[in-house]
Parts: sequence; C-alpha cells; structure tokens
Amino acid sequence: MNTILFDLDGTILPMDLDKFLHSYFKNLAIHLKDYIDPSKLTGIMMECTNLMISNTSPIPNQDVFMSRFDELVNGDIEMYKEEFSNFYDNLFQEVKNTTWENKYIIESVKVLKEKGYNVVIATNPLFPMKANHHRIRWAGLTPIDFSYISSYEENSYCKPNIEFYKEVLSKINRDPKDCMMVGNDSFEDMIAGTLGIKTYLITDNLVNRYKEQITPDHIGTYKDFLAFVKTLKEVLL
Repeated sequence: MNTILFDLDGTILPMDLDKFLHSYFKNLAIHLKDYIDPSKLTGIMMECTNLMISNTSPIPNQDVFMSRFDELVNGDIEMYKEEFSNFYDNLFQEVKNTTWENKYIIESVKVLKEKGYNVVIATNPLFPMKANHHRIRWAGLTPIDFSYISSYEENSYCKPNIEFYKEVLSKINRDPKDCMMVGNDSFEDMIAGTLGIKTYLITDNLVNRYKEQITPDHIGTYKDFLAFVKTLKEVLL
C-alpha cells in the first residue's frame, strides 16, 4: 500500500452536514436571486445533482449538471457558469462556519506525506474544483497537499457508483491493492473495498443512510486513525 484516498466532506473537513447544506442553498439563493426564484432554486439544484449521481456514461459531471440546468432556467448558460464561479469566490465563504478543523486529520496527512505516501482527495465529485480547494483550506490544509483531487469537471461518475473509484484509480495510475480509502460514509466510501481497496471508516461524523452494510477493514475515530497512520511503514514511490 502506497496511496491513501480521502473523502473530503465529513472526513478531511469535519462538518454539520445539515447545516452545511442549509447554508449552501441559502447563500446560493441570495447570490442568484436576480435570476432564479429562491423558492425554486433548491429543487432545480437537487434535480441536476441527482442526474450527476445517477449518471452511468463517461460524460463529465459538469456537462451532465449544466445540460439539465440549462433546460430548467431562463437565460444564458455561460452567464450562469460565470455566476456560479463568482459565488464560490464570495458568498460560499459564508458556509465555512458550518465546518471546522480537526488536528488529528491534519497531522495524519502530514505524517503520511512524510512517510512517502501518495495522498489523494476522492470526494464525491458534485462540486467544481474551486469549491473543493476552498473546503480543503477550511480544513486547515492546502490543495497542494494532495496529488489528485476529484471534481465535477474532472470526473464522470459519483459515489456510490463503483465506476467512480475505478476512474480515480485510472487517473492516479494505481491498482486497488496499492490503496486505502478513508471516509466517514459507511456505504459510499466503504464500497471502495469491493474493488480490493483497503478501507478505514472514520466514526466522528459517521454517515449511515443506506440499508446495505459493508464491513470496513479498519474503523475508529480521528485520533485512532492518527495512531494507525503512525504505525505504517515508510514507502518508496
């Protein structure tokens, strides 16, 4: 094993997911109020997001999202793309107060890098890269800490579709046996194990919304994970 894949929301970045989503949609509605009825925005966004999640063809998630968004709203789609970009540079920062840093996960990333591990963000690619970079910084880390970061521009599949993990492995040129997936979702993250990827379930912000149960290879708190990381041998990539 020489590569650690990390989920972002709830793993690298601890958060109150319900408050995060509420604040996200609230501030996006404020930003787009001159173009879209705020009472309709969440429904539009969720319909487009669910299309990305259910997509099974090798079309970038951004294209899936924007194609449907264009059908649901009035106006120039290029203008909307620019407004989304402006939102992530401005009002999206208001969402930060629903998240916080965790010293154990910050230290874990540091130790892994010092030991020579390839460290990757394998977040569900529902957000643009710009938003992912912001959230990594909110976590007390920087985008350059990671050799690869999934995003809706970069990826064509979403969790829990196993094709997402195959796609990430292809992009980072790693075999399943080379990798461990670390996440807080007992199904969407741990399903990586069905490919032969080792798994570690972080329990501090545990998400368990599926009936299907997948047994992780390891389970523990942030503090437990740091202790685990410290036992790992150095690697030569």
